[in-house]
Amino acid sequence: MGVDRFWLGLAALGGFLSVAIGAFGAHAIPDPQAKAWMDTGATYLMVHSLAVFAAAVVARQGGWLARIAPPFFLGGGVIFCGTLTAMALGAPRILGSVTPIGGLMFLVGWLVLAVAAFRLKPAA
Repeated sequence: MGVDRFWLGLAALGGFLSVAIGAFGAHAIPDPQAKAWMDTGATYLMVHSLAVFAAAVVARQGGWLARIAPPFFLGGGVIFCGTLTAMALGAPRILGSVTPIGGLMFLVGWLVLAVAAFRLKPAA
């Protein structure tokens, strides 16, 4: 399996998980704060799953640097969205101190993707 296909597959799985987390939060979480954490986690996971998809497309267009972005988006998803979801499900709130690391990973991923996109050669 090619690297780009791998990222496209993981992007689709991230989208699936974001919908599942959002639906679970909307229908099974009664506490408003916990519901807000689930909603934020699901939204960020969806956006960054689409970013992984975009990075795979940019990489196929010749932006080899874009292949560096997906691990940051996916790692950020695990840390940022995972900690919010875990807290919504009852994990200790101290876990929230790790959440910004995921946000930082998202920022790095976006910066790498931007550089890769700006370095693309114009179509002939």
